[in-house]
Amino acid sequence: MSPPAASVAARRKPARPVSRKRAAALRRRRRLRVLGVLGVLALLIVAVLPTLQRAVREFTLPLAYQDVIREQAADKHLDPALVAAVIYAETKFDARTSAAGAEGLMQIMPATALYLAKRSGATSFTTGDLATPGVNIAYGTYYLRYLLDHYHGNLVEALAAYNGGLANVDQWVAARGRPLTVAAIPFPETRAYVERVLRAQKDYRRTYATELGYR
Repeated sequence: MSPPAASVAARRKPARPVSRKRAAALRRRRRLRVLGVLGVLALLIVAVLPTLQRAVREFTLPLAYQDVIREQAADKHLDPALVAAVIYAETKFDARTSAAGAEGLMQIMPATALYLAKRSGATSFTTGDLATPGVNIAYGTYYLRYLLDHYHGNLVEALAAYNGGLANVDQWVAARGRPLTVAAIPFPETRAYVERVLRAQKDYRRTYATELGYR
């Protein structure tokens, strides 16, 4: 037979109240645990953040072959960031053959490359060499230098010709009667291309100052 409920309750010892000192100690321990967790998280963030930043940077503004870019830019008296920006605008450093037949990182047309090879005195060049990044960048920078000289250092006109064709830009400049501005480029695609290259040039100079030899 079970004892009356009142008798069972009477035999139970009442819960001992937690003292103020013990309660304060518990609160301190909880705070220390929270601070410890936050400290570990902060250390993890500090350790991982550079890697994440580098990954984001390389995805949004990729760079490769920086040694070749620096070498060829110096040889052709070009801004390394400009060379990187043209590659970015053309292929984002993912070499391929375009639907029009342009080849490699800097999207050189085979006919243009053959003309440049003849002009530069190259004797062993074949259009298949454009698949080699170093060769492609060498010919792309040679062409950029050629266009800048043709347009007396006018970068907007040189970039417009790189994308829209030298003959077209010659016509635009002749019809305009004064240097071409970005806003005056008749082809929307070419205008957007020039804007993209000029913007990327600033980004590469700021983001990859060490890799491109500015410091």
